[in-house]
Amino acid sequence: MSVDVTKIPFTIDEVTQLSQLNQEPKWLLQNRLEALKGATNLPLPKLEKTNIERWNFTNFKALNQETSIQSLEGLPNTIREFIFDEATAQVLVQKNSNVIFQHISEELSKQGVIFTDLATAARDHEDLVKKYLNQGFKKDEHQLAALHAALQSGGAFLYIPRNIELKVPIQGLFWLAGEQAAILPHILIVAEDHSRLDFVANFVGEPHDTSTLNNSVVEVFVGANAQVRVATVNHLPKSVVDVTYRRSYVERDGHLEWIIADLSEGRIISDNTTHLDGSGSTVHVKTVVMGADEMRSNVTSSIQHWGTHTASDINARSVMKDAASCILNSITKIERGATKSDGQQSGKVLMLNKQARGDANPILLIDENDVTAGHAASVGRIDPLQMYYLMSRGISQAEAEKLIIYGFLDAVISEIPSESLQKRIHQVIERKFQS
Repeated sequence: MSVDVTKIPFTIDEVTQLSQLNQEPKWLLQNRLEALKGATNLPLPKLEKTNIERWNFTNFKALNQETSIQSLEGLPNTIREFIFDEATAQVLVQKNSNVIFQHISEELSKQGVIFTDLATAARDHEDLVKKYLNQGFKKDEHQLAALHAALQSGGAFLYIPRNIELKVPIQGLFWLAGEQAAILPHILIVAEDHSRLDFVANFVGEPHDTSTLNNSVVEVFVGANAQVRVATVNHLPKSVVDVTYRRSYVERDGHLEWIIADLSEGRIISDNTTHLDGSGSTVHVKTVVMGADEMRSNVTSSIQHWGTHTASDINARSVMKDAASCILNSITKIERGATKSDGQQSGKVLMLNKQARGDANPILLIDENDVTAGHAASVGRIDPLQMYYLMSRGISQAEAEKLIIYGFLDAVISEIPSESLQKRIHQVIERKFQS
């Protein structure tokens, strides 16, 4: 039985098969089918200064079955390099539609930590998953949300019990490979009160693949006094439309830090919304975008202050070369009653070529008087005085330019909780200079 194929080229049978292969509970299948039905009528999201009508969101195979591997040595070196501290890694690897490898230590499992693919979690920890799944990202927000809810596969569920502090980062590697392939992982992170964790998600592909889509969602729930840091690094090839939605909620005195590296080479939608619900809750959002060739990106960071004495900071930096373009949107909303709140923003864009384009849009929406808020935005080219200073000391123009760019971006990259991953990101940026 087919839906309207003029708009959505996926069938009820395909969605049902996907759910059955994952042995999902009935409520999750029902959720998928409702989302598929809604996708035929919902519009695409409306993005600031970015027309996405011609972007490819549906030309992919809904099912790409992959074979599991026994160890990380089964990964190609170009993919495996994104995993750090391999000998002690707590890691989940997804290739296309399937999680092909996962490992969590027995010690963490004994402490009550849950880290597994989402389908397994929905079966084995149904009450927990049902409580949180899609609470931050609703399937009826727009067509991309509905398509994700209908076709999501793989993904990860990470649960940290009360008072548990993780000493090493948890890692997720989401690998897109092949022709007309897609990844649609849903990552669900729940940190109970007084817990602590770092999570790093890498979305990767190989340069010459003809894969088409990443439509991923990350939902994060931060309990009272919990400390959570989430880093997402997207590095997908030119053929891919890269869509990542992030949603988070922070309770009383909780702290959340987002580190976002958007380094993909095709078309990018990167959207991050955090709700500061509890009094004294805080969030820091650090975003870096590096574009080359004809990359197009729309990157939005949005904070909503609901509780009193809440604090937020958005630090977004973008470098565009060749004919690449980037829209940086920073939105801080302080709701009525959120007294003593503080919302700060900084958005900076560097353009290295005359054809490159960048735009920084700071937006403050204040419905309360007793608050502090501020923003700064700049769009321009490399300071010639900086170039002159470096070149006067014997550094070539090309190397001087790279040094300035690395310093500009390192305000974000240096915060990623792994020196080896920082080095890998620098290598990705280096290749963009050589392209």
